[in-house]
Amino acid sequence: MNRTLEYQITEKEQGFSVKQYLKSKGYSTQNMIQLKKDEDCVLVNHAPAYMTHRMAAGDLLTIYITEESSSEKILPVELPLDIVYEDKDLMVINKPAGMPIHPSMNNYDNSVANALAWYFRERGIPFVFRCINRLDRDTSGLTIIAKHYVSAGMLSRMLSAEAPSGSTEQEQNIPGSDIRHKGIRRQYLAIVRGFVTPASGIITAPLGRKPGSVIERVVDFEHGENAVTHYRVLEEKNGHSLVSLELETGRTHQIRIHMKYLGFPLIGDYLYNPDMEYIGRQALHSYRLSFTHPITGEAMEFMAPLPDDMQKVLSPSQLL
Repeated sequence: MNRTLEYQITEKEQGFSVKQYLKSKGYSTQNMIQLKKDEDCVLVNHAPAYMTHRMAAGDLLTIYITEESSSEKILPVELPLDIVYEDKDLMVINKPAGMPIHPSMNNYDNSVANALAWYFRERGIPFVFRCINRLDRDTSGLTIIAKHYVSAGMLSRMLSAEAPSGSTEQEQNIPGSDIRHKGIRRQYLAIVRGFVTPASGIITAPLGRKPGSVIERVVDFEHGENAVTHYRVLEEKNGHSLVSLELETGRTHQIRIHMKYLGFPLIGDYLYNPDMEYIGRQALHSYRLSFTHPITGEAMEFMAPLPDDMQKVLSPSQLL
């Protein structure tokens, strides 16, 4: 994967070192370490430059991002891919339920990673698999794939920003900073049995591992990590509620545990509520993602419709 980025230095930015400037654009320390490995990756006015080089107004800073190898342990497999969006820096994919994000012991050749390895091999493009917002195997919907290490670093920082509108105090002190890790808004749709009360609210309950289990999580006020979920009931049909949820934090199984804690676990959840009467997997769908493009600064928003198996739960014909 090769990507060339060019930045024209303005009067407001003159005097910045290359390092300061890239940091203001959201490049991580690891990104800059990677760039320094090849002197031809960072150029000022077409000449190799150190990270300490001070730039003047009108200078052209060129960044070459190069990756010649692919993820070696991911087997390319021809699998259906629903690509919602793709550019030189990232992809957004609508993942079906039942498809893991990455290979594991029991899912060696049926994951999103396998499908993408095939997709890029067929195009002769080296590709390292970097998924940003990983979904559980049985959760459907939108997920972001970074196409190179710079966009991956920026998107990962955006995802980990629990306060979507803020940056760190240190970053705010960088003159002219337009850091783009302002958070990735992740909105989900879920179905629970019964009518949720109250109909909207904020669930604040820290999460930790369940003792004796590698997979399961529980609410743990003593040792758990901070976890916050906003929810709102959208409609009530057939004895079920369709709930919109937005993550403020991104802990493992956060929505599944928080809704169970509220008293309304997701139907079809084999771990936390094996209510399989109407659906055979947790009724959870990542339906909307919105974020600022890490490279261009453009506002991005994507939506994926409710999948058929979840729609059927809310359909009157389901009860016949």
